[in-house]
Amino acid sequence: MATEFFNNGEHRCIRFDDLSGEGEVQANQYLVIHGEKGMLLDPGGNKLFPSLVAEVSSFLPPQKLEYIILSHQDPDVGAGLNGFLLITDAKICFPSLWLRFVPSFCTKSFTEGRVLSIPDGGTRVDLNGAEVVLIPAHFLHSAGNIQVYDTVSKTLFTGDLGASLLPPDNQYHTVTDFEAHLQYMEGFHRRYMPSEKICRQWARMIWHMDIERIAPQHGAMFEGEAMVKRFIDWVANLRCGVSLLLDQETYQLP
Repeated sequence: MATEFFNNGEHRCIRFDDLSGEGEVQANQYLVIHGEKGMLLDPGGNKLFPSLVAEVSSFLPPQKLEYIILSHQDPDVGAGLNGFLLITDAKICFPSLWLRFVPSFCTKSFTEGRVLSIPDGGTRVDLNGAEVVLIPAHFLHSAGNIQVYDTVSKTLFTGDLGASLLPPDNQYHTVTDFEAHLQYMEGFHRRYMPSEKICRQWARMIWHMDIERIAPQHGAMFEGEAMVKRFIDWVANLRCGVSLLLDQETYQLP
């Protein structure tokens, strides 16, 4: 079911969160529309493509997509890219580190002149008059990773950072009780986020940004200044990755 979580008359943000099949990892796809143009974030794999196109079409003709943004190289991010290249003229925004992976997602000839390589330092793009900031978030969890800040809705789309694996019988769109929500986040972040230092660097970078909500690729969003700051603070103090694996003496021959 599509959820429109921002609409000021000209600018709209829509989340699609139930397109994954039974037994598959739940994932969110986001559509941002400004005027008559749109951008699609992390559209997912081949299985999602027909359903996602149908859902997007109820808000915007797919031919009006100006950008398709892939935060990193995982298949649940962009393995269905080929279909969108066939039905749109959208530019594909992809971290420069992973450009060589594009042919693994789609027919190489379809991408000629349509790939915007995002440098390690990030960049800014114009969506029909609205500024969108592509922010470096390397190693969270991908070695080349970007996040997307929509300056109009003040939404930070964080990819896998902030992801929660909610049980099928307890799906909710927005976090209202941070402590209760931790059980669905902690295991993932402790393993997939590589180091405390990277987490602190990210928190330092965005702490003073004007963020109204954080929207991850999996699970629930964090709404409002207090909840956003609570999440950032949690990330800044997260013990994860290398430290935990070394503590467990993982590197031993079986």
